[in-house]
Amino acid sequence: MAAIQRLPVFEKFIQDLRLTWAELSDAEARMKKGQKLLEALVKDPTLREASKKWPSTEGRKNLLFYEDPDYAFAINGVVRVPGRKGSIHDHAHSWTAYGLLEGTESLERYRRLDDRSKEGYARLELEGVTPGAPGKVDLVPPFDAHAEQGGPTRSVAIILRSERVSGKVMQGSYDLANNTVRRIDGPTNIPYEITG
Repeated sequence: MAAIQRLPVFEKFIQDLRLTWAELSDAEARMKKGQKLLEALVKDPTLREASKKWPSTEGRKNLLFYEDPDYAFAINGVVRVPGRKGSIHDHAHSWTAYGLLEGTESLERYRRLDDRSKEGYARLELEGVTPGAPGKVDLVPPFDAHAEQGGPTRSVAIILRSERVSGKVMQGSYDLANNTVRRIDGPTNIPYEITG
């Protein structure tokens, strides 16, 4: 069976991440360095061109581009329709760097106001909204409630996770109007190769 011929810029990104994970043991330090590497990746025109062929991820899906066999970090992608309305969620204990490759989106961040002592109850308030454009990367710490809202055109993002939690760990899904939180499995991961 022939080896996968990944797009060179994506293969370099993977190898740079592996070096980072080998050098640093702290998850936050790894992800801050990973954020910088992702910023360079999402500005690359060859990756932007390759993303034009990626399928939609509507219906709670992520493209799974890579999951490291040694360090467990994962690289996902999302392809969203114009005007997509995202739900408020967290990624459990995983750090997440979200880099916009194409289109525009906004990242809403929420502050938890309750003391987390009552099961199923969560009182949130909107803390801020960060506009996103190609080349912008947001770093989301563990358990931070947030939502991505689509812009007027198709949007594409690359997501670096300190580890894949979808399919492994339950994550938070929040209902702002009813002050509730429930534990859900994350999006379905669809294996997809970025080739060049």
